[in-house]
Amino acid sequence: MAAEQMGLRDHTGDEIRPQRHPSRGMFILPSLFTAGNIALGYYAMTQSVQGSAAEPVYFDHAALAIGAAALLDGVDGYIARLTHTTSDFGKELDSLADVITFGVAPSLLAYIWGFRMLPLTVHPGLRANVLHAGVFVCFLFLICGASRLARFNIGTNPQPRNPGKPGHKFFVGMPIPAGAGIVAATVHCFNGAPIVNPWIALVWLLLLLFTGYLMVSSWRFWSAKEVTSGDRHPARFFTLMAVIFALIFWNSEWALMIIAFGYLISGVLARLAYSWHRRWRSSRGTGPASP
Repeated sequence: MAAEQMGLRDHTGDEIRPQRHPSRGMFILPSLFTAGNIALGYYAMTQSVQGSAAEPVYFDHAALAIGAAALLDGVDGYIARLTHTTSDFGKELDSLADVITFGVAPSLLAYIWGFRMLPLTVHPGLRANVLHAGVFVCFLFLICGASRLARFNIGTNPQPRNPGKPGHKFFVGMPIPAGAGIVAATVHCFNGAPIVNPWIALVWLLLLLFTGYLMVSSWRFWSAKEVTSGDRHPARFFTLMAVIFALIFWNSEWALMIIAFGYLISGVLARLAYSWHRRWRSSRGTGPASP
């Protein structure tokens, strides 16, 4: 017989109520958003291979698909926490989706858009060297993203090398959706027009290398879980999403660039500020030197 039918009460005198579990159908809801994430990643790859200097719109479509997937990636986790339908299956599916959409898709886009479209009129030796370096660096980008996910999945309460304020939640290393956002925002800012200058391609190569390093680093990056954690502050989450969508609708090229690179720069500044503070404390004899 149920506890409420028997009139059972706990030691405080309150009536014991049976714990309600979400229906099985509710567990499918977050996975549907994850499946949409995978679909956007697959669409981005099909668009990337169709792009060319004559038809750059395909590159732009790929970049927008990756950007939309990044927003969708935050929604599925929020819905899972809000409906209390988190599961091991959902976590594994989400990780696989992230490897496809934020690892394979952006690395393919970064190579074709940034290196493969260099004109044949460029010095053959220089072009070949840039292409080979581009293949290697885009592969490193993919490996760094996959390694970042693996470390996140097995980590238990990881601490960044430059810890922030106690009680605040941070990521250790740049999340892979943010790394993919750097690629997508840059491509979209140029409306998909590919790189045709080998020297600009070298700058693109360095940016990919640095982004990959940030993903596997132990630097502190802000986590939005303080805004999207369960049902405690749903108004903050929807307000944040509304502001992001408004900025993108107003001027998607610059809005996405500011969001993507602003997040990257925030992690770099946090690391530099921590190092400077440690050195200042060490010079005054009040703390150890910066590692």
